[in-house]
Amino acid sequence: MKKLAKAKQQPRSLQQIAHEDGPKSGEVWELRLYIAGQTPRSVAAFANLKKICEEHLQGRYNIEVVDLVKHPQLAAGDQILAIPTLVRKLPQPLRKIVGDLRDTERALVGLQLRPASSE
Repeated sequence: MKKLAKAKQQPRSLQQIAHEDGPKSGEVWELRLYIAGQTPRSVAAFANLKKICEEHLQGRYNIEVVDLVKHPQLAAGDQILAIPTLVRKLPQPLRKIVGDLRDTERALVGLQLRPASSE
């Protein structure tokens, strides 16, 4: 019995992965940002998220902000353990990023968004 030679798959860079898995034309992204009141970290997380979305999704996104001070019961639905936390509901698969999103490159990789310069 002959063994078939397996094709060696070359490692892909993060940029290649982001390009292949990046936003499709016309696809709307559903994002949910969990915060706890109007703290500096919460305000920074929203501002950073808004900036990222405007630069990379140009109007193809919806951001829902959930304030856990006002609605603590909503933390269980997405299993939120730390705040601020961003949850990408759509496109699938679900992704979570904890923090204020000030590290844009890390946020882009976490969201699987391709940088605007590679579009």
